[in-house]
Amino acid sequence: MRRRHLFTLAAAGAVATGCSPDDPAPGRSAAAPAQAPTPAAGPLRFPDGFAWGASTSAYQIEGAAAEDGRGPSVWDTFSHQPGRTHGGDTGDVAADHYHRLYEDLDLMKDLGLKSYRFSISWSRVLPQGRGALNARGLDFYHRLVDGLLARGITPVATLFHWDTPQALQDRGGWEQRDCAQWFADYAQQMFYSLGDKVTTWLTLNEPKTVVSLGYVTGTHAPGIKDRKIANVAGHHLLLAHGLAVRAFRASGRKGGIGAALNLSPVYAADGSAGAAKQAATLDVEENLRWLDPVLLGKYPDGWLAGQPAPVRAAVRDGDAAVLGERTDLLAVQYYNPVFVDAKGGRVKQHPTTQATWLEVYPDGLYDLLTRIKRDYGDIPLTITENGMPTTNDVQDDDRIAFLRDHFAAAHRAVQAGVRLQGFHVWSLLDNFEWAEGYSQRWGLIRVDPATRDRRRKASAEWYRGVIARNGLDGGGSAQPSQPGRTSPAS
Repeated sequence: MRRRHLFTLAAAGAVATGCSPDDPAPGRSAAAPAQAPTPAAGPLRFPDGFAWGASTSAYQIEGAAAEDGRGPSVWDTFSHQPGRTHGGDTGDVAADHYHRLYEDLDLMKDLGLKSYRFSISWSRVLPQGRGALNARGLDFYHRLVDGLLARGITPVATLFHWDTPQALQDRGGWEQRDCAQWFADYAQQMFYSLGDKVTTWLTLNEPKTVVSLGYVTGTHAPGIKDRKIANVAGHHLLLAHGLAVRAFRASGRKGGIGAALNLSPVYAADGSAGAAKQAATLDVEENLRWLDPVLLGKYPDGWLAGQPAPVRAAVRDGDAAVLGERTDLLAVQYYNPVFVDAKGGRVKQHPTTQATWLEVYPDGLYDLLTRIKRDYGDIPLTITENGMPTTNDVQDDDRIAFLRDHFAAAHRAVQAGVRLQGFHVWSLLDNFEWAEGYSQRWGLIRVDPATRDRRRKASAEWYRGVIARNGLDGGGSAQPSQPGRTSPAS
């Protein structure tokens, strides 16, 4: 069971893209790598004010699953069902961030983070998903945000990172159009509650993953396998995004709002015309069917016509204007490319990590960022997830090499004119990695599985130097420091 589904609905045979094989998304394919500027030989410095950060999500780190009035989410339910997660792992305790908040805030300060991207547990602040706020749950996020600001770290709040309140799932969840409005109401309450302190908001995290793993393969919560309604849920997620943006505008709060989309550049694995057509077709599902609604207010040409009847029926007059509500930024999450052959099969052309779906190709990040600028204009971008798991414990030199090469690719994109404003490493802490449980460790900070004690890995020490220099030395290389204890005094 994989964290990222490399072949989304089209490749899984879930739905048709609606594009003719002879004319797939003409002129918009990312099937050929862009020509990157020659990497600089000397130090690589990023623009002043660049937001070096790290990311987490609520269910993956907070724990305290049944404390202080929190209601269950679909991931509480899913992870407690036998066979759903590796070893039966759950997020009941996770990294125990809820109880170790100030220790973790001090870790962030010690790393020199400029920005921290976290998510709000919808069911912690609204145990039933709707109605009156849970003051104790909301207080946790006030303390988190206040602690970040006191340490000079900018909070970036994500409203939905896959943990739909179970009470709303019992009412139909994202298959129901009403869920979009339930989400917008929740978002509005967060804007009024925290918006005087949080100025950067993200609506949805990776709706593509929710659809492909939550509704097609069933390997993520809510564990549904129904391809006919998968993109019904997807449409309602996008509708929720647009309604939340409208609520943000209506709140009068200052700052910016956007969505966090996981995107994978798609390439032909060889020079054949068939592979090029397959790449262009898959590009629609991997990228365009999410980017176009959010940034252009429409689905790709022909896409909706190729969907099952329930999906076509879910899209109503006026929805396009909601989907395309003007956003202030786009959060980009990049892990891997996809190379396909003339039959649409995936061909891995580069090394992979412990997560075998994660094919390591830093140039794909450059291609992705420059493609967004080329096709959608000069929108401000921030990377909100990029990282890898490793079986190495604290001397994680492989993670250092991975991050170094992706930072260098991001720098090339900045040189090419991309308005990249920040880079958030996934993840700050070893965490509950969804269906993989605790078998994969993605963190800069090691979390002991038994005691939850923290220890900085070599990658954390190295990243602290990157932040301090605002870039890389020696044309993208840097020497790792030795890992150490996480006390700021160490």
